Formats: sequence, C-alpha cells, structure tokens
Amino acid sequence: MSQIEKDRQILRELAKQVAEIAALPVQEEKKRLWRSLNSLKPERPMVLIDQVCWHEMNVEDKLTLRCEDGDCRDYERHLRGILYRWEYFPVDMVVEPFIRVGKAIKNTMFGMHIEEETLATAAENDVVSHKYENQFNTIDDVNEKIKMPQVSHDAAKTKSRLEQAEYLFDGIMPVRAEGHSPYISIWDNIAMWMGVEPALYAMVDNPDMMHALVKRMACGYQTMVDQMVEQNLLCRPQPSIHCSGAFTDELPAPGYNPESPRTQDIWTCGLAQMLGTVSPAMYKEFEIDYVIPIFERFGLIYYGCCDPLHDRMDVIRLIPHLRKVSMSPWVDKEIGARKINGDLVFSNKPSPAYVAVASFDGDLIRKDLTETREICRRHNCPLEFILKDISTVHNEPERLKKWADIAMEVVSQ
Repeated sequence: MSQIEKDRQILRELAKQVAEIAALPVQEEKKRLWRSLNSLKPERPMVLIDQVCWHEMNVEDKLTLRCEDGDCRDYERHLRGILYRWEYFPVDMVVEPFIRVGKAIKNTMFGMHIEEETLATAAENDVVSHKYENQFNTIDDVNEKIKMPQVSHDAAKTKSRLEQAEYLFDGIMPVRAEGHSPYISIWDNIAMWMGVEPALYAMVDNPDMMHALVKRMACGYQTMVDQMVEQNLLCRPQPSIHCSGAFTDELPAPGYNPESPRTQDIWTCGLAQMLGTVSPAMYKEFEIDYVIPIFERFGLIYYGCCDPLHDRMDVIRLIPHLRKVSMSPWVDKEIGARKINGDLVFSNKPSPAYVAVASFDGDLIRKDLTETREICRRHNCPLEFILKDISTVHNEPERLKKWADIAMEVVSQ
C-alpha cells in the first residue's frame, strides 16, 4: 500500500468518528442555544475553551500525528483536535458535518516585516516573548513603508485542494470551499512594527504621524475587504468569531447567495489591545473613529480581546452592529455589566492563570465563574465564558476537563 493510501485510511477513520459526533442531536441543540445568546435572549450562559496549549495535551498519544503527507497531517491535526476536545472538554462546542477547505488566497497585507527578538520558555511552545524594533519615526516612513494590500486567488490551487479533500473524505464527510473571515486589527500590527512603548509615546509626541499611520492602515483594510468582495473570497456565515460561537438567526442578510457571500452576511471582529492604558477620548480618536466605516459594512461585530473595556463602553458603543464585547480578566466586571446592561453579550474571558499555576484550585475557579454569573444576572447581561490564551496547564492536561466540568455546573445553576 502506498503512503498516500495509508494516510487516507488514517484520515477516513478519524473522519468517521467526527461525522458520528456531528450527527448527534446535541449539535443542533447547541446551535439553538448559541442563536438564543446572540439574539440577546439567552437560556443560560454559554461556554467555550479555545487557544489550547496542545503541546501539553497529548494524553495516550491521542494527538500524535501518523500521516506523512503535509496536507494530510494538517487534516489529521484538525480532526484529532476535534475528537480530543469532544472527549475531554466539549462544553458548548459545535461539531460540523463537513470539512472546510480554505481557498488559496494570497494577501500581501501591508508589505511590512517584523524586526524583533524572541525568547521562549519551552522549545515546543509557540507562545514566546517578543521585543519589537521601532520602524516608524516620520510621516514619510508611513507613506513609504505601508503598502496597500493586494489580494489574489489561485483558483487552480483551490480546485486541487478540493479534489484532494474529496478523494480523502469521499463518502464520509462532504467538503466545502471556505473563504476569508476578516479580522480588523490596526493596533496589534502597530505594536509589532513599533513596539508598544514607542507607539504609545508617539501618540503624544508625534500624533500627526500616528494619525497618518492609522488612517493608512484603515484604508488598507477597506481596500482588502473590497478585493475580497470583488473576487468572491469572503467566508460564509461563520460558526465562530474570535473564539466565540457565532450562530445567529440574524445572518445572513436578505438576498444572501451562499456562492457569493457579502460583508453584510457575516461577522467581523476587531480590537486595540495596546490602547487599554490610554484615555477613552484618545481611544476614540485613534481607534474607534477609524474603524467605524469598516465595521458598518458587516452584519455583526465582536469587539475586544485582552484589553479592559469596562471604563470606555460609551466609546465602544459607537461601533455599528456591535453584538459582543470582550470582558477580559482585567475588567471591573460590575462596571462592565452595568454599562452593557443587557444590550450586548458580556463575553467574559476567565483568567487562564487559574489553570497555569503550580496548584490547581477548583474552588477558586468556581468562585470566579459564579461571581461573574451573579453580576451578569443582576444587570440582565447575556453571558458567555470563553477560556482562551492558554499557554500552559502546568503539564497537567486534566486541568482543562476539570475547568470545563466546573464551568458547566455553574452555567446550569
């Protein structure tokens, strides 16, 4: 038997297991619960675990890859990840009954490269520390270095990917070509091109340059989205957005054609994490005013990530079509819930430190989750718990199952 046939047998066996899970009635039930939450009429808080430290998770070799071909290994990694999560910490994940095949999209982005030093605590961990070099000092630097994104599609390569996937999974799971899910992140890019401290100082010392930089990047994102629309490269309505369930009755918009998705048919998300220390007025001036024209094109918006947004909700609310707001471990949950007040989803990010410390404390986790649940109940806030950014579990993979069990008990009360 050839190696590709061996790889195919491995993938088909894994796909059979995933297909059986995808056919369970609970998948439709979980979709219904997500739709209720995203309509701001939740039946209970929802729970997901994402961005897992997979290098510490390989229980009984269940994540060990056995395929040889590179593409097959990518499919195998994806399928094994689904099966692992379903077995140990499924919480409110939804397993879909098809294989997504990414379209062969090339995006030059902004033509920049990152100049940095990195420091790793473990060679197998892709979470590392970064020290970025500042590449911008003048408006001329902005105009010369920031290029407008150029998007193109290799249709022949997409066709080849689909043919390969159909060969691998024929008769077990259908395959579907999937386009791009836009992600608006002006300041994460700036942080990597300048470093956080130089960028923050420049907002005060050289505001004209920083406005020129942000304006050029916002224009670049608009250009990028335009090209995605023109070339039919956008994704269909997403199952998730920024690690959160995205099932909703409100999308796609009327007139939707699944073969040609539009911006109004899908979610997008955005964030400006490094601006968490600036004033709300400066946040509006350097972030919100620039992203509003981009966000108004999309059906629904998820906003925020690790930054504390509780003290600037009046500014965040200016975002059109806003539906979910990240409430990170550094927010004042009481203030955040009071300002959300039932109008948006309180997307709580429990601290991943609780699963990373030397001694796992289930009582502390329960107390934290229960406190958040009670605060949101008092303020009538639709709530979701999204445990993410998990860089370590202290080499005790069972911790995520314990966290999941506790979380599901809390949201069921």
